[in-house]
Amino acid sequence: MEIITRKHYANIVDSWIGKDNIIVLVGSRRVGKSYVLKDFIQRHSAEKDINIIYVDKEKKAFKDIDTKDDLDAWIESHFVKGKHNYILIDEVQEIKEFEKSVCNWYSENNTDVIITGSNSRILSGELATLLSGRYVEVRVHPLTYLEFLEFHDLRDSDDSLIKYLNYGGMPGLRKVGLDSEEHVWAYLNSVFNTIILKDIIERHDIRNIPFLNNLITFYADTTGKLTSANSISKYMKSQNENVSSNLILSYRRFYAEAHLIDVVRRYDIHGKRLFESNEKIYWDDLGLRNLKAGGRRDSYIEKVIENVVYKQLCFLGYEVKVGTLNAGEVDFVCTKAGKTIYVQASYIVSDKATRAREFGTLEKIRDNHSKYVISATPLLAERNENGIIHLSLRKFLKEGLK
Repeated sequence: MEIITRKHYANIVDSWIGKDNIIVLVGSRRVGKSYVLKDFIQRHSAEKDINIIYVDKEKKAFKDIDTKDDLDAWIESHFVKGKHNYILIDEVQEIKEFEKSVCNWYSENNTDVIITGSNSRILSGELATLLSGRYVEVRVHPLTYLEFLEFHDLRDSDDSLIKYLNYGGMPGLRKVGLDSEEHVWAYLNSVFNTIILKDIIERHDIRNIPFLNNLITFYADTTGKLTSANSISKYMKSQNENVSSNLILSYRRFYAEAHLIDVVRRYDIHGKRLFESNEKIYWDDLGLRNLKAGGRRDSYIEKVIENVVYKQLCFLGYEVKVGTLNAGEVDFVCTKAGKTIYVQASYIVSDKATRAREFGTLEKIRDNHSKYVISATPLLAERNENGIIHLSLRKFLKEGLK
């Protein structure tokens, strides 16, 4: 199948070539990291005086590359002196002590190294220590709405947006197609099970698998709600499941390291400080979230809209936190390059009560940072309401924030 260039990631990767940094693509399994590498090969293979060395640990041809020494031997046998060598390693965490090999080869003249990993901890151990910051991390997200339209050859419409909110942005759905809902959910179920098995159960030797599944289902049902390990422990006890807060925190960390979920902390807007408890959970992919939540779409549409707004803000490069005020809660406090914005996400703003809830809190923030309400309100494109920009969800997903 034709490889579609995801221009956002292609531009980022290309911009770091030749700058003496290892490029590390991170994200969940099946999110498209491998295709970013394959696209890189496709775009650069015709260039003169280059040599591309590619290792894919998910392919049988590379099954014998298990250790640092195996990797070194493979690269040595394919390395061409006098050319610009690109070393691409997919799912590098499957190779023992890959850090030492990567560090050795990256220091060679005219050599760039691009690696991918499905677990965020590949950057928290020896690699970070050995490189002392000589790497750049690129988070690969599921498809944005615009990418979803391109991958599935769809035009922008209400129906296309509903499909995106329902099925999410796993690139592999392009091959499955969207015509059969049964096939879509079967594919997403296989993706979910692979992540749970490979990146959580096997990696951490999990014994309490029923609770592992129950907890992730709980997080699907409570997307965008404030939760704490203590409150979850109490709830589970009410369901005759006796689990400790520490176990909940451990499992939550495992989900986050596998990029199934993001844990978003609260930020005191007036006090300018982070709170230590009661975070919100958002999912990396809407389709996986909906798979685990079950039920009808209209029963969870507000959670999905809040999640998709969060993911788009992350894709746009913002660091996102949950805002708190004495007067209420701001869905997202977003910072990028010294700039701060406030964002509320809503389904439909159609009555005074909803408007007071969504706009009222923002109106109580006495600073000059930009403020937005993003909603799926029909016939809305964009309007300014007392200095607060009310933006349609479709316009935001297509054009971002201006």
